[in-house]
Amino acid sequence: MTDEVKQAAIEAAQRVVDEVSSWQYSAEDSTIAEQLDRGLAKAGVSVSDDERTRILAEIDGMKDEHSSAPQVRSAAPVE
Repeated sequence: MTDEVKQAAIEAAQRVVDEVSSWQYSAEDSTIAEQLDRGLAKAGVSVSDDERTRILAEIDGMKDEHSSAPQVRSAAPVE
């Protein structure tokens, strides 16, 4: 995978995380996870299980309303 493709996947995943974070951070954990998974699938990208777990934990941490959206560290296009 080229650096360009990897960067595009990270940017697409970040847009999904930003959207889920801004609209769903106060929702139930299962709703947040469902919206994240649905958004990533729609964007045609995937993240590792560890990355997904970290992102979900950081979104959950936003419930104090003093945190910002988590940053995606790695993603890949769905093949």
